[in-house]
Amino acid sequence: MKSYIAELHVHTCLSPCAEVEMIPPLIVQTALDQGINLIAITDHNTSANAEAVMRAAAGTALTVLLGMELQTIEEVHLLCLFDTLDQVRTWQSQVDLRMPALENDAEHFGDQFVVDETGDFVRRETRLLLASANIGLGDAVEAVHQLGGIAIPAHIDRKAYSLIQNLGLIPEGIAFDALEISRHITPEQARLKYPQLQKFPLIQNGDVHRLDEYLGKNLFRLESPTVAEIKLALQGRDGRSFRLRSTRVERVTTGA
Repeated sequence: MKSYIAELHVHTCLSPCAEVEMIPPLIVQTALDQGINLIAITDHNTSANAEAVMRAAAGTALTVLLGMELQTIEEVHLLCLFDTLDQVRTWQSQVDLRMPALENDAEHFGDQFVVDETGDFVRRETRLLLASANIGLGDAVEAVHQLGGIAIPAHIDRKAYSLIQNLGLIPEGIAFDALEISRHITPEQARLKYPQLQKFPLIQNGDVHRLDEYLGKNLFRLESPTVAEIKLALQGRDGRSFRLRSTRVERVTTGA
């Protein structure tokens, strides 16, 4: 088994609410500088920059998972994480069919830049990404699982775009792989405030929109840095493990 410090909610400059500094080389270098060796790229309703970050990380100690932060019809943000380009492209095509035909207002929402692995400009995304796809939460989780991904409701303690705020509860019958809490609450506080959380593993991410927002709180012991291994670790199965670290920066050795 190897140890992985993970930040599983990272935006790039394609998310209109993220800073322009969030380009692939800086995302990768900052993660490595923080001792983080596993990240997931989760732009709003799009995965167009995820491959560029993966390419930027090639040959380094950093593994990049491909994904997006989907906004469901209930206006709940859902982290959708995958291993392969085929998986994320298939998921993107499903989401695209359900997105409203709205144009982005860059002055109001912010620019949406697609870039290459060096951070060079490729194009502007003109569609409005800060919108809800016409797909329900339960259907989204099922579709992600069918593609071999994992699905985690984001920042469930926040007052906007969160599971508890928007639905008032954690719905029964939806197979979430974990729940994400924000940087603004501890796991102990979250479980005390929301008793329903007792049934779920909790991850904690920085929801990184700027380079100084990495947390690196998630510590996994895995055979390899894949979503299937992460799923086993969240369930505490087959020798894999997961825990939340109490400190922000703690380098790990990735030897056996």
